[in-house]
Amino acid sequence: MKILVCKDYEELSRKSAEIIVSQVNQKKDSVLGLATGGTPVGMYQELVKSYREGKVDFGKVITFNLDEYYGVDPKNVNSYHYYMNTNFFDHVNIDRKNINIPNGMSKDIEKECREYDEKIQSLGGIDLQILGVGLNGHIGFNEPARELMSTTHITDLTKETINANARFFEDISQVPTKAITVGMATILRSKKIVVLINGKNKSKIFEKITGKKITTQIPATLLQLHPDVTIVVDEQAAT
Repeated sequence: MKILVCKDYEELSRKSAEIIVSQVNQKKDSVLGLATGGTPVGMYQELVKSYREGKVDFGKVITFNLDEYYGVDPKNVNSYHYYMNTNFFDHVNIDRKNINIPNGMSKDIEKECREYDEKIQSLGGIDLQILGVGLNGHIGFNEPARELMSTTHITDLTKETINANARFFEDISQVPTKAITVGMATILRSKKIVVLINGKNKSKIFEKITGKKITTQIPATLLQLHPDVTIVVDEQAAT
């Protein structure tokens, strides 16, 4: 596990974007696993900047997002479809046919989940997976539990996650309680993984992720089992 400590959030965003740019420049048709939430926003801004400066071409890139809220329309401003379009996809030359995000409105969720995994596998898996980490150690929406699901599935969100996501909604009652998320096995089969961690409130979870214990009660600790993980962390979270 490689740890890259950055001075601040701006440097974290820049460094993580540089890793993606390098990946895409080495392999034009890279399969990228993408994350949402507050932490990656700066990274997406840096990627858009790099594209506009001619440093990277997303024309052949294929993307798979980690998750989407269940029962939320893609056009809803709080959906991850909307997040990705607003923060990234609308500003670069990615082929819309190559964008994959779970459909939280699907009438057959089991089929949606199964086909999502099958498509990832048919492309040889994820070349580079970007992850954020929740305060409780969740990655994607793989929440702390005695047992974790290996494949894409629908999951109940913990109270802690619902409270953390409430900042994106007008009222906590509007926060979805379920989501579709890529499973742990799919994440861990990614060829490379980059984890973004920022802010003083993430210092405890950073310490646990980089510690010596592995537990499903802190799903992100399972990343210690992967041979190629880079944690990009700011000084506030690293101390």
